Amino acid sequence: MNATPAPNPCTAALAAWGARCLPQPVLRLALAYSGGPDSTALLLAAQQAWPGRVLALHINHGLQAAAADFEAHARAFCAAHAIELQVRRVLARPARGQSPADAARQARYAALADLAQQAGAACVLLGQHADDQAETLLLALSRGAGLPGLAAMPERFERHGMAFGRPLLALPAAVLRQWLLTSGHGFVDDPSNSLQHYTRNRIRAVLMPAWETCFPGFRPLLARSAQHAAQAQTLLDELAQIDLAHTGVPPLIMALQDLSSERQANALRHWLRRSAAAAPSTAQLHELLGQIAACRTRGHRIHLRVASGWVNRVGPQLMFTRTGQTAQI
Repeated sequence: MNATPAPNPCTAALAAWGARCLPQPVLRLALAYSGGPDSTALLLAAQQAWPGRVLALHINHGLQAAAADFEAHARAFCAAHAIELQVRRVLARPARGQSPADAARQARYAALADLAQQAGAACVLLGQHADDQAETLLLALSRGAGLPGLAAMPERFERHGMAFGRPLLALPAAVLRQWLLTSGHGFVDDPSNSLQHYTRNRIRAVLMPAWETCFPGFRPLLARSAQHAAQAQTLLDELAQIDLAHTGVPPLIMALQDLSSERQANALRHWLRRSAAAAPSTAQLHELLGQIAACRTRGHRIHLRVASGWVNRVGPQLMFTRTGQTAQI
């Protein structure tokens, strides 16, 4: 007698995430499909949950020799499972000071959003899992990140006018891979994942096994910590909105001085992040707070480098100007 196949571990996670984050009913759904184990398991679960309404999206960056093989596998797999597939080839040229990986990531999100919008999809599903979330949190800790970094990857976010979702953040990678191997479903492995000159790959190869030895089953616990950080950041954002309603946007210096230094810092981070997509370093923010505290006369000048631009005093207000631009925010 043949054994009953094990259920796809993504099924329950996808159902729970969908109940929280997806508009109902689901008429059309897209999924970023690389051909790797995480996106493969998620694609099969999505197709089972919404047969005929799932569109697989494969982005070919052409950055490595295996890219053509990945695309060929994606086409064959989707054809075998009667899943609609769209492929887009992108050429991501890094800007000055930008890494090739970051340029490829930005191009990938833009292409996914464009294809999903053209198809009328409600959301693009992504296959990041608990290992990815743990690596992201450990990377943030190693860089001395604040709450936005410690919150790691959100389960739902918007980019380029499209909603993206991560239903698998509580599932370890080994669970997905084992199910695929046991069930006989093919997938591809990205050879760049073994290159340890990438920091994330070193975390995966060296640090994650050490954590597992000391703290077995730590991945869901780190994911829980990231959720706590995200909740705390939400509260800080709400407080910043209250304070910016008092200071105005752009903020009045005298109104900022009415706040504690901690609330000033929180309001300034929020203003710069939302208005200019700028994130000041700890040193930059500390210097800015000192200048605000000292600004008691008309002649006091503020002109500080912050992220990709400058924070200036213009009359009674602080203004942000990007380097090379004259427009002020």
